[in-house]
Amino acid sequence: MINSFQRQSFFRCISSRKIIKCSLEDLWLIISSKSNLELFHPFCKKNNAIIWNGNGSEDELEYLNGRKMKRKFVRWEEGIGYDLYINQLDKPRSFVSWRITKIKEGSQIKITVYPYLFNKKYKMLMFFPFYFFIYPLLKSYLNSVVNGLDYYLKTSHPVKKNQFGRHIWFS
Repeated sequence: MINSFQRQSFFRCISSRKIIKCSLEDLWLIISSKSNLELFHPFCKKNNAIIWNGNGSEDELEYLNGRKMKRKFVRWEEGIGYDLYINQLDKPRSFVSWRITKIKEGSQIKITVYPYLFNKKYKMLMFFPFYFFIYPLLKSYLNSVVNGLDYYLKTSHPVKKNQFGRHIWFS
């Protein structure tokens, strides 16, 4: 099912994927657990669940720099992934999709962000800032998150703050 975010900004999305040597079940157990970002997200200070019961779940992510974002889960498929909207209070929201798949080497995680910037009236003006500033920073952010997930699943130890480097938006 493709939503309007995906239709309008397919070529403007940012993804990160990683092969993780673990079972699909173990990967799903971690990414679907309550307050999961506290285990593997290197820029997460707190991840408080507001409602946690699959589809319709909501939580709040507080970054290391104090910025708070609310995540509202709009699609939840057991063992496959979920879709959510994320935003700061009273700010536009971005669409995020998390998907896991079983592969020969173990499992694969893919996180895709469809930034809110392209839902605005002047989205063509965002082309250069997006590709030369926003894209590389968001790609680096997503890579840190999937690397944190891989680290946690390999070691069973939560990631350290800024473990893969600082980020100018969230550290």
